[in-house]
Amino acid sequence: MSETFHEQKHRNVAGSWYRATVFGVSDGLVTNASLILGFAGANPGHNIVRLAGLAGLVAGGFSMASGEYISVRAQKELLEYEIDVERKSLQESPVQEQEELRQLFISRGIEEDLARRLSVDLMRDPEMALRTHAREELGVDPSTTGSPWGAAISSLFSFAIGAFIPLLPWIVTSTGDPIVWSIVLAAFAAAIVGGVIGWFTRNGILKWALRQVFVGAFAAAVTFGIGRLVGVH
Repeated sequence: MSETFHEQKHRNVAGSWYRATVFGVSDGLVTNASLILGFAGANPGHNIVRLAGLAGLVAGGFSMASGEYISVRAQKELLEYEIDVERKSLQESPVQEQEELRQLFISRGIEEDLARRLSVDLMRDPEMALRTHAREELGVDPSTTGSPWGAAISSLFSFAIGAFIPLLPWIVTSTGDPIVWSIVLAAFAAAIVGGVIGWFTRNGILKWALRQVFVGAFAAAVTFGIGRLVGVH
């Protein structure tokens, strides 16, 4: 009688790059579309709207990048400090740390004798013991504390991509109706971003696409209305 083993394959979505990239594109799209349409609503002239869009792309991109860098760097240093505290405890108080592991395994439902043997075996490998303590007590793997520069660069370029889409009609032409094209391109891009999020989360591609379009449309409509109300005066 043969047994069939099913190997599950999981995507690594815990890294900071994934969140930074998805959030960057979405934020760049919504922010710059709203900014461009807000200026366009005031009707200050084609060049002014284009300048505002370019300024929004550059300023927003570097703002996102610096924010991601600082936040991921702070989190990384905090985790590294706590991991270093745990590493020193393993070196200075191995008996107490072994007992912690034993009690931890028992609390997870492992039989006492097996828990004792597991704790003894783990303590023979300091790095394995450290990883176990860090995962159970801090909820993190010491080898995956995040990359501040990776998050910053990902945020910068992803925001710029999102921000460039509604700006494109104002760059390639100075005739026609770039407002309409900005709205069309922004809505299309928002649907794609939402669909990608829905595909990754397995929580409904169409639902996420519509949600993303609605959020972007609401923000853009509000800023366009304010721009129209206030005007260049």
